[in-house]
Amino acid sequence: QVHLVESGGGLVQPGGSLRLSCVASGVIFRFSPMCWYRQSPGNQRELVATIEYDGGATYSHFVQARFTISRDNTKNTVYLQMNNLQPEDTAVYYCGPPGATEIWPYWGQGTQVTVSS
Repeated sequence: QVHLVESGGGLVQPGGSLRLSCVASGVIFRFSPMCWYRQSPGNQRELVATIEYDGGATYSHFVQARFTISRDNTKNTVYLQMNNLQPEDTAVYYCGPPGATEIWPYWGQGTQVTVSS
């Protein structure tokens, strides 16, 4: 069974930074692509970034050049370094596999990111 635990969120002022972590268990992590998603109130969950097993990364247009996804396969952990945060980045952030939908049964609790002055 897949188990994902996200952490690192918090309250930050516009222009600030946060580093999110997601620890995965129950998967062969080192061979698995992983993603960060986010969901803000009233909106659907959206893809933020994807990292392949070999470290190759892609980003949604709204975070390009501000966010960096990375992974440590020795720790079964994927990270999201977020710089120059803006109020529109306020959301609950989740990790999961590519293509995960709302009915995917293994979503973690997520970590809240709030950007406000």
